[in-house]
Amino acid sequence: MPTRPPLVLSAATLISNFDRFAVTPMLVLIALGLQVPLGAAVAAASGYFLAYGLSQPVWGLLSDRFGRVPVMRGTLLGAAAAGVVSALAPNLTTLIVARAITGACMGAVVPGSLTYVGDTVPQKNRQAALSDLMAASAMGTALATAVGGLLAGFLDWRAVFAVPAGFAALCAFRLRKLPEPQRAQVEGVRNHLMAVLGNRWALLVFGLVFVEGAVLLGTMTFLPSALVQGGVAVAVAGLATATYGVGVWSFSRLVKVLGRRLAVWQLIAIGGTAMALGYLVVTADANIATVVVAALLLGGGWSFMHSSLQTWVTSVVPEARGTAVALFASALFLGSAVASAAAGPFVERGSYSLVFGIAAATAVPLLITASACRYRYQQRNEPARAGRAG
Repeated sequence: MPTRPPLVLSAATLISNFDRFAVTPMLVLIALGLQVPLGAAVAAASGYFLAYGLSQPVWGLLSDRFGRVPVMRGTLLGAAAAGVVSALAPNLTTLIVARAITGACMGAVVPGSLTYVGDTVPQKNRQAALSDLMAASAMGTALATAVGGLLAGFLDWRAVFAVPAGFAALCAFRLRKLPEPQRAQVEGVRNHLMAVLGNRWALLVFGLVFVEGAVLLGTMTFLPSALVQGGVAVAVAGLATATYGVGVWSFSRLVKVLGRRLAVWQLIAIGGTAMALGYLVVTADANIATVVVAALLLGGGWSFMHSSLQTWVTSVVPEARGTAVALFASALFLGSAVASAAAGPFVERGSYSLVFGIAAATAVPLLITASACRYRYQQRNEPARAGRAG
C-alpha cells in the first residue's frame, strides 16, 4: 500500500494553490490597471473563492460516480482555458467571470487529490501523506505570493494568470497515466448525499472548516493589500506574505513528527492558538515585520488545524469519501468567500485592524470547539487509539 501521494497530484495541488493565492498581492494593481475601486477588484478574489467552494460538491459526486482521475483531468483543462481568458480580460466584469470559472474548475483538484489519498493510503499513514500534499500546497502558496508579486510588479498582473494556466494543461496531460483507485460503492447521487448529510460528525466538521476558512483564508487575503496601502511595493508585499507558505511547509514537517505523539485534538488546539496569535500581531500594526510573523503563524495554524480536519473528514463517511471531502472543501472556501466579501467595505476604508482583530477573536472559540469535539469523536469512535493521533 502506498504511503505518499503520487507526484503528479502534488504538482496539481501546487498549481491549484498558486492559482488561488496569486491574486492576493495583485488586488491593488488590478484596481489601478482596470481603473476600478479596490473594493470592486476584491470581487475577483471573492468570486473565485465562491465558485471554488460551490463547485466542489458537484465534483465530489461526479468523482464518486465516474472516478477521481477523469474528473481532475477534465477540470484542469477547463481551468487552463479560463486562465487564458483571465490573462486577456479587457475589463473587470470579464475578469470576475473568468476567475469564477477558473475557481470552479480548480475546485476539483485539491479535494480530488485528498480523496485519492484517502482511497489508496491506509488510515495509520494518512495524516503523514496528507501532510505531504499540504507541503505541496504550501509551496504553491509561497510561489504565488512571492513569484506572483514579482511578476505583477515587474511585468504585468496578467502574466500571473497565464502561468498556472499552462501548468494546469501539463498536469492534465500527465494525469492520463495515473491509475484509478478502487473505491467503496454507493449507488446513486441521492444515496451519496444522504450518506454524508445524514452523518452528524460530517456536518460538524463542515461547520468547523467553514469558520476556519473565514478566519484564515478569507482574512489572510488582505495581508498584502494592507502593506501596499501603507506604501509598500507590491513585490515586497508579496514576498512578505509568501512566508505563509514557508510556515505551512515547515510546520507540516513538524506535524508529521508530532502526529505520532499527540492526539489530534491537541494538534487542533495548537493550530488554533497560532492563528489567533498571528492575527493579534497584525491587529496592533501591519508592517513588513508583523506581516511576516503573522504569515508564519498562520502557516502553522493551517498545518496543525487544517491537516487534522482533513484527516478527520476522510474517515467519517468512507463509503462516500469523494462527496464528503468535496463538501468539506466547499465549506472551507465558502467561508473564505463570505469573509473576504464581508470585509471588502472595511478594507476600502482602510480598517485593516478591525478586520484582523475580528479574525483573532473568532479563532479562540473555533479552537476550543474543534478541539473538544475532536476529543469526543476520538473517545466514541477510536477507543483503541485514544491518546494518539487519528
